[in-house]
Amino acid sequence: MAAPLVDAEYLKEIEKARRDLRGLMSSKNCAPIMLRLAWHDAGTYDAKTKTGGPNGSIRNEKEYKHEANNGIKIAIDFCEEIKAKHPKITYAYLYQLAGVVAVEFTGGPTIDFVPGRKDSTESPEEGRLPDAKQGASHLKVVFSRMGLSDKEIVALSGGHTLGKAHKERSGFEGAWTKEPLKFDNSYFKELLKGNSEGLLKLPTDKALVEDPKFRSYVELYARDEDAFFTDYAAAHKKLSELGFTPHSKAAKCTLLVQSAVVVAVVAAVAGLSYYYDVNRVK
Repeated sequence: MAAPLVDAEYLKEIEKARRDLRGLMSSKNCAPIMLRLAWHDAGTYDAKTKTGGPNGSIRNEKEYKHEANNGIKIAIDFCEEIKAKHPKITYAYLYQLAGVVAVEFTGGPTIDFVPGRKDSTESPEEGRLPDAKQGASHLKVVFSRMGLSDKEIVALSGGHTLGKAHKERSGFEGAWTKEPLKFDNSYFKELLKGNSEGLLKLPTDKALVEDPKFRSYVELYARDEDAFFTDYAAAHKKLSELGFTPHSKAAKCTLLVQSAVVVAVVAAVAGLSYYYDVNRVK
């Protein structure tokens, strides 16, 4: 499919979609699963074959029924509500926008984001996403296939500060942090505590403190939230652009609205209450 024409009208639709996504996340407490949707659509990328990646293919039944995507249809359906109101925006862009908004809405860093992704109806084979039951070597193989480094693996893992796992979806149950609707560096602090009562630690989480290279970043991010936010924003941007080369014109157009977006995000975060109960949507 052809890439969308990124003009002034397209950018207006993007900003309207941002507002609608924030409203959706406020009413449904669904920021965590929207972030998962963005990651899972992007995380199938293979740098050698140039296949998979953030192209919206996760909406295909064949792909969302992959075992690693159990429960992701909830987020896909939420996005359909936004897509119906903003049909100009591609699914590929909408899913990645949802992930960016999820991070910003819950107090995380502002992530530089450029429009122009085109949709694909071709889904990659099953088995490209990380397996939570595996260890450090598995993580390195999977993420290096995408072209991501050890630092980026650890930074992106910090996204587990949001949401919780559900037994019927992943075989695991529980939240990684005490405030699973707040994006901060508490995931790394909890990892270094060892066995935190009542909090989840997957084999892939434990691998981050067992592997010396991974652990050095865990320790850095646990003591320095600013460093985590900086590295997370860069890693998330890279993940969201795997296989995608932004047009220079689109990048320039995005800069024109960047300051307005930042103001809107700050206002949304300031008004967000973390009093919400964590429900089954996440």
